[in-house]
Amino acid sequence: MRYAFQTWKSPPPHSLSKVWSTTDVSATLTAHQRQFSFTTMSNEADDLSFVALFPLPFRVLFLVGLGLFGWATNLHGLSLLGIDAAGALELRSAHDDLKPLPMDRQHAGFKFVQDPSTYYAPLYRLSALYASFCFLTWTLYYLATQGNIAYVDPFKFIPALCTLCVLIVLISPYNVVGKRERDAFFSTIRRCLVSPASHPVYFSDVIFADVFTSFAKIYGDLWLSLCMLLPSGSLLALPSQDGLSRWVLPILMSLPYLVRLRQCVIEYAHPSNESRRPLFNALKYASSFPVIFLSAAQRIVVSELIAEKGDQVIKEAWHGEHPLFRLWLLVALVNSVYSFWWDVTNDWGFDLLRPAFLSKPARPQSLPRELFLPALHERSESLTSNFVNPSSSPSSTTPFIPRPSRPKHTFPFGLRPTLLFPLPIYPFVIFLDLVLRLTWGIKLSSHLHAHMQGEGSAFIFWIEIAEIVRRWAWVFVRVEWEIVRRSQGGRARWAGSGDGQRPVPGRTRSMDNPDASDEDVEDVDDESFEKILDAEDEGRMMMP
Repeated sequence: MRYAFQTWKSPPPHSLSKVWSTTDVSATLTAHQRQFSFTTMSNEADDLSFVALFPLPFRVLFLVGLGLFGWATNLHGLSLLGIDAAGALELRSAHDDLKPLPMDRQHAGFKFVQDPSTYYAPLYRLSALYASFCFLTWTLYYLATQGNIAYVDPFKFIPALCTLCVLIVLISPYNVVGKRERDAFFSTIRRCLVSPASHPVYFSDVIFADVFTSFAKIYGDLWLSLCMLLPSGSLLALPSQDGLSRWVLPILMSLPYLVRLRQCVIEYAHPSNESRRPLFNALKYASSFPVIFLSAAQRIVVSELIAEKGDQVIKEAWHGEHPLFRLWLLVALVNSVYSFWWDVTNDWGFDLLRPAFLSKPARPQSLPRELFLPALHERSESLTSNFVNPSSSPSSTTPFIPRPSRPKHTFPFGLRPTLLFPLPIYPFVIFLDLVLRLTWGIKLSSHLHAHMQGEGSAFIFWIEIAEIVRRWAWVFVRVEWEIVRRSQGGRARWAGSGDGQRPVPGRTRSMDNPDASDEDVEDVDDESFEKILDAEDEGRMMMP
C-alpha cells in the first residue's frame, strides 16, 4: 500500500476530465437524482397524509366558516372603533327595533338607534353553531380513519353528510338556525344577480360582491368536492376534467367577477353618472377572466410539452419556454398590479399611488384627525357609533380641530387627511394587500391546483386562508373610506324603491361614482347639514 501511494502519479488533465465525465459525474448525478426522488416522495407522502387528515370537503367547509366569522368580526370591529357599520352598509330595515338613547349635554332629547350587537351577535352565534357542527363531524371522520389513507374513501360519507346538512339548513324555509341572516344572504344574492339595470347599486351589494370574489377558488373547490363525494369519486384524487367538464371549474371561478363587472356597467350606464371611474373599475374585474381561462388552457401547454420532453413534465408547474404560459404569467401580473393600485387609490382613497394628473388641484390638507360625521342615514344622527356618552361634553381641555376646508398642515405621506383608525394600521394593511395580491394569479389559476390532492395541497389551502384574511382587512378600510366620502361630500343616498327611478334620502347608493352632477343627485337636508357644520366648528360629535 505504501509503495502504491509513493509511486502514484497524477493523470494528465485530459485523462482526469475523462475519468470525471465517465464515472464520478454519473455517480454524482445518480446520487442527486436519488436524493431529489427521495425528497419528492417524502413531500408527496406528507401532502397525501394532509389530504387524508383534512380532505377537500372539510377544507371548503372550514373556509366558509372562516368567512362567516370574519364578517361578524368586521361588523363588531367597526362598532368598537366607533363606526356605525349598519348605517354605512344599509343593514337597517323599517322593521328594526329602535330604542331611545340620550344625546350629549349640548343636544336636547333623545335619538332613536339600534344596538349594533343586534347585527353581529347573531352572526357570532351562527358561526359558533356552524363551527361546532363541522368540528364534530370532522372528529367522527378522524376517529374512523385515524389518518390512514386506506380508510379515507370508505368513510367519505361523513363529510358528505356534513355538507348535505349544511346545504339543507342553508336553503330551509323554516325559522331555524339564523333565518334572518339566511334571508338577508339570499336577498343580497338576488339583487346582485337579477336586479334590473335601472335600479341603483347599493354599497352593501358592492361589498358583498367584492367579498365573494375572494371565494372564487372556493367555488371551484366546492364543485370538486361534490364530484369527489359521489360514489364514483375519491377524496384522494381529483375528478377527471375532460371534454366540456374542463370548463366548469373556470366558469364557476369567474362568476363572482362577472357579478361585480355587471354592477360596474350598471353604474357607468346610469343616467346620473358622469364619471368614467365605474368603467375603469369594470376593467379591473374583466382582467381576471384572461387569468382564469388561460390557466384552464394550460392543459394544451402540458400536452405539447409531454410530446417533446416526456411524462415528467406533468409534475412541473413552471413551463416558461411555452408562449401560452408566458401569456398567462403576463395577464396574472397585470391583474395583480392593477387590482392593488385600485385598492389603494380608489377603494381606500389613499394618495400613495395616485398620479399627479389625477389629483385634484388645491386639495385641502390637514393633520389626520378624528372624523366629524354628519347625519346621512335615517333615524340616527351619525354614521359613526350612535352610543354617545351622556357625561361627555366639550371642555377647555378639548382642542379645537380645524375643518378640512381650512387646512393648516399636511397629512402623512401617501394617505389622506381624514383617518379613523390608528395610523400604524394603514402601512400594515397596504403591505399585506400588496403581498397577497401578488398571489392573485395562484388563487385564480386552476392548473396550479392540478396536484391539489398531492403535492402543494397544504400550500394552496394556506393561500386561500391568506386571501380571506386580506379581504377581511380590506373591508375595514373600504367602509371607513366610504363613510369619509359621504361625510365630506354630503351626497344624497338612493333608495331601492319599486320603480327604481327616483333618488330619495335614507338609502345609500354605491360611491364608485363620486362625480355625479348635483342636478341628478339630491342633496341632504340643508337645515340638518348646517347643524352638522355648526357642530364641527364647536368641536363636537368627535369620535372617541
